Amino acid sequence: MARRNQSIMSDALKWELANELGVQNTVATEGWGGVPSRQCGMLVRLAIERAERSLANEKAFPYQ
Repeated sequence: MARRNQSIMSDALKWELANELGVQNTVATEGWGGVPSRQCGMLVRLAIERAERSLANEKAFPYQ
């Protein structure tokens, strides 16, 4: 399957998560490829947790 040139996460969210995990300096100097795989996994885990919380809030308060 070919990769699409679209991102599911916004760049702002990626930077926010990188800042939260303390890898923003690595990203700034080396790019996303410089982030160790363990931290990448943690970034994904945080993104999933946020998405799940967002969906739960939408279900709890559908007419906000």
